[in-house]
Amino acid sequence: MRRVLILLAPIAALATGLVVARRRLVIVRISGASMLPTYRTGDRVLVRRTTGAGVGRGQVVVLQTSPPGGEWRTGPLPAPGAAMWFIKRAVAVPGDPVPPEVAGRVGASPGDTVPAGRLVVLGDGPVSEDSRVWGYVPFDRVLGVVVRALSPAREP
Repeated sequence: MRRVLILLAPIAALATGLVVARRRLVIVRISGASMLPTYRTGDRVLVRRTTGAGVGRGQVVVLQTSPPGGEWRTGPLPAPGAAMWFIKRAVAVPGDPVPPEVAGRVGASPGDTVPAGRLVVLGDGPVSEDSRVWGYVPFDRVLGVVVRALSPAREP
């Protein structure tokens, strides 16, 4: 009996670890050119789930699609596989100065800072729908932070 328990303990620990990892980590496939040259269509990234409060300046985040008609959705985020997601870089977090390229969109004056509960995100590429179009991104629209790239896009 003791031998069976010794064998089952590591298996139970592994199973528990897998369940926890599935709840905390998500794989997202990139589509679009807004994050070129960092990520290209077809790349896959590993995302650690967190709210916007867990995002630091410079980190790449995955967030819910842009607001229809300029109003961000509220409530729980959809399941990762059931929605379209954007991938952008957080360039300003609460307390940081509002970047000049976003200031007009959010009505900020020189010296204004990003308000609590909001982020400013921009794509790395030259063409990107981001805070220059949407304004501030609410913390609760963030799925998580990119931990690492899993596979590069394959060249045809």
